[in-house]
Amino acid sequence: MATISKETVRDALKAVMAPDGGTDIVSAGIVSEIVIAGENVMFALNIDPNNAKAFEPVRAAAQQAAEGIEGVGKVMAALTAEKKPTPGANGNAAPTASPSPAQAPGGAKNAGVPGVDRIIAVASGKGGVGKSTTAVNLALGLASLGLKVGVLDADIYGPSLPRLFGLTGQPQPVSPGSRMLEPMQAYGLKIMSIGFMVEEDTPVIWRGPMVMSALQQMLSEIAWAELDVLVVDMPPGTGDAQLTMAQQTPLAGAVIVSTPQDLALIDARKGLNMFRRVDVPVLGIVENMSYFVCSKCGERHEIFGHGGAENEALKMGVNFLGAVPLDVEIRQRSDAGQPIVASAPDSEHAGIYREIASKVWGGLQAEGPTQRAAPTIIME
Repeated sequence: MATISKETVRDALKAVMAPDGGTDIVSAGIVSEIVIAGENVMFALNIDPNNAKAFEPVRAAAQQAAEGIEGVGKVMAALTAEKKPTPGANGNAAPTASPSPAQAPGGAKNAGVPGVDRIIAVASGKGGVGKSTTAVNLALGLASLGLKVGVLDADIYGPSLPRLFGLTGQPQPVSPGSRMLEPMQAYGLKIMSIGFMVEEDTPVIWRGPMVMSALQQMLSEIAWAELDVLVVDMPPGTGDAQLTMAQQTPLAGAVIVSTPQDLALIDARKGLNMFRRVDVPVLGIVENMSYFVCSKCGERHEIFGHGGAENEALKMGVNFLGAVPLDVEIRQRSDAGQPIVASAPDSEHAGIYREIASKVWGGLQAEGPTQRAAPTIIME
């Protein structure tokens, strides 16, 4: 198999002309960082957002040019736009978030994802609190209610779903030459992650606009239909991915995951307040690693404290969804790609996740259909 290099890709892209026809896209300086992972190639065209319509044929031609390179398998070509900062009151640049293509003028409602009834985000203010494990088992708990469920891994820099579901391989086009991909499947769920396109030990080194474009492609170019719920495993924190999902996707609600200790709760509070500021309903808080029960003596230990998330939920006026213990079986099954709700459905821990899923579904029904207008996000 021929070796694929960034220079080879650039050479192929030099055959693609910009809309004005005066220069190629490489010489025009609009080709962003090129990422190569095995036989997969990913890049973006950085353009003025006002020219998006004119550049769509160029993007398609660039993708086709890259696909024609010997040894190339899948190609992800995206349009990105970094809005130029506008002067603030003091004359300094005041960055503003670019408007979403899915957001119509005047605060119109988002278009959503065709065939997906509700989208929920599972988020945490910091990493290491078991958010992805919670998202996976929550999705399986929702499926146990008879719902059609999908899971999207929005953590571009640290995708976990391939490992948690024990999946390898790559999504395939719905038909030859189609840009739409079939999602991967496991345990009755539809699943998509950038981890299916990149080797597990390959770092993804992208700037914010390319991350946002990748998220939008995984939402709009995957054959999700028909789903009752799409669970989005968010990256930790309150950065580009969270703002993109909040601004460009009609989220029906968010679930916050935290551990009991004060430091984690501080960050969880930030995440909760972020969703509130962008008008996303917070469905509740899950306290993960809430306690540990010794398998030999049966004694209960509250290693990270206990009840902190429940108290925080009470103070913040949101639902407390449940407490999940710190348990080696949950960890082992997750590492083996056998999430506990699917592989040990009769276990106590699986029952906890199913109860959390029931509360989340109840919250979604109480909120009703998603009719939220996309918020305008301004960073001053």
